[in-house]
Amino acid sequence: MINNGFLNNPYPTYEALRQAGPLHWNEEFCGGAWLVTEYADVASVLRDPRFSVRRAGGWANTSGPEALAELREFKRIFSRSLLFVDPPQHTRLRQVMNVGFKPAALQALAPRIQTLVDGLLEGVMTTTAASFDFMRDFARPLPALVIAAMLGIDGDDRAEFVAWSDDIADFIGSPTPTMEIARRAQISLIAMNDYFRAILPQRRSHPGEDLISQLTLAEASGGIITTKELLAQCCTLLFAGHETTRNLLGNGVLALLQHPEQWQMLQQNTALLPSALKELLRFDSPVQYTGRRLKVDVELHGQRMKKGDLVIPLIGSANRDPAKFTTPDALDITRNQGTHLSFGFGPHVCIGATLTYMEAEIALRSVMQRLPGLQLAGDTPSWGHNAVYRSLNALPLSYAAALTTSRLEDAVHV
Repeated sequence: MINNGFLNNPYPTYEALRQAGPLHWNEEFCGGAWLVTEYADVASVLRDPRFSVRRAGGWANTSGPEALAELREFKRIFSRSLLFVDPPQHTRLRQVMNVGFKPAALQALAPRIQTLVDGLLEGVMTTTAASFDFMRDFARPLPALVIAAMLGIDGDDRAEFVAWSDDIADFIGSPTPTMEIARRAQISLIAMNDYFRAILPQRRSHPGEDLISQLTLAEASGGIITTKELLAQCCTLLFAGHETTRNLLGNGVLALLQHPEQWQMLQQNTALLPSALKELLRFDSPVQYTGRRLKVDVELHGQRMKKGDLVIPLIGSANRDPAKFTTPDALDITRNQGTHLSFGFGPHVCIGATLTYMEAEIALRSVMQRLPGLQLAGDTPSWGHNAVYRSLNALPLSYAAALTTSRLEDAVHV
């Protein structure tokens, strides 16, 4: 099922799966898993407490018996992550983390995001050639810089953040990870964990407004969150926040430029940005699928799924389900129909969804303003090899030189 054709364009495969039935057993996923293909069932699985997110150990186990002991530290760290715990632990951790995602906190971060966006675009525009790699020069560094600003850590370390995130994503995105992939992921996750551990003493003694400081205050006030849990959440934010946002930016810009009438419509009416972002997330989701483990036996569509079975809700397939969306394979930035599942659904809906929307809106608005005439510089997109995190390796673009600030001010006053 997962080959180069699928990685380049998974949607024909999803369509074939939906036509063949709503539920399929597949041996390729982690030694065997149920694939859920339709919107209604994916949404139901994502909110059903019988389908557990406690699955970190299962990934490591698929690397072979030797992985059980060798990858123990990887499993320990990620098993404390908000992504991989069920209620009531999940409820408690989410309440603690919410402090960084309240509207006031995000609005306070917006000017910083704008500054970071402007800085990256200035770097693009100072090159002699009116062309650049959107992924390398903008989509990859921006989310790492934003999460660094949110956590109050050094954005100059973003190259390390991105490398660590890539290694972890390679492991999570492989249905049958090799030991080499697993070892690399563990090394990077431990390095990320140690990076944050070194920061904690200073934040405990001199807390600021950043999220790490807020978490240390929660840690100190009656053990609402433990030190190990705190570190795991910092790692999760750095990893998950980077992967989702960079892929939304890359996939979204590619989709818009491949549909020039949609791109022109958005340029002419930037008030469409909120609906456009929702449609871009539906059309080509940054996260194509997720996983659940059954706590009990469950019957679905006449199939008996057993306790402990792995279930794969195919988010990318659900977002293209014609039973939910009219002409689902068409990109329509004015679409006002249904809710995409790209940020999940139910209790585990992405805690950073609002931040991602805000970051992407600021980014795309600035790109349209400062890089007029943006267009694809290559015919064939270079897609990555990760089946979970749908991402571009590179996105070569060309653009027309924007007005300088002085010329823009003159134009406004004419």
